Amino acid sequence: MNKEYFAHETAIVDEGCNIGKGTKVWHFSHIMSKCTIGENCNIGQNVVVSPEVVLGNNVKIQNNVSIYTGVTCADDVFLGPSCVFTNVTNPRSAVNRRGTYAKTHVGKGASIGANATIVCGHDIGEFAFIGAGAVVTKNVPAFALLVGNPAKQVGWMSEFGHRLHFDIAGKATCPESGQVYELKDGVVKRIS
Repeated sequence: MNKEYFAHETAIVDEGCNIGKGTKVWHFSHIMSKCTIGENCNIGQNVVVSPEVVLGNNVKIQNNVSIYTGVTCADDVFLGPSCVFTNVTNPRSAVNRRGTYAKTHVGKGASIGANATIVCGHDIGEFAFIGAGAVVTKNVPAFALLVGNPAKQVGWMSEFGHRLHFDIAGKATCPESGQVYELKDGVVKRIS
């Protein structure tokens, strides 16, 4: 096991994990077997990372988050406090469905707000922004802003986390970065 990461003395890191350099695992968190966690991640207090979860580099996980088997997160993902993923759509205590876990992928740079729930089998696009308390029940396009229960798309966000306002030509500029985006046929792309 790579020891170039930090784990608080109360954290539990099971054997068979691969954890990248500079990653920090804080109080009372449990990293279960066969996880792959990238470099420079921050895993807050009381986080559960279930077996075989894959996290990219620079993933920030706030306190009380549950990430279940079947979830993968690309680089630079932000998971807000107490957000949760599911991995079975029809759980029953008396029925073992471990072999049928649905997969969920969170794209590069996406942010998921506090207390949001991501129902399994629905991917989150790059740089998407899921508002606090949202319940995601379908795939989320890149750069989309979703809020509510069930979550509905109410706009688009820049890579820097600002709401994009598109003009009649389908162009928008991020007020912080100056990056320019294009909305065409329901798809947003950064063009400069």
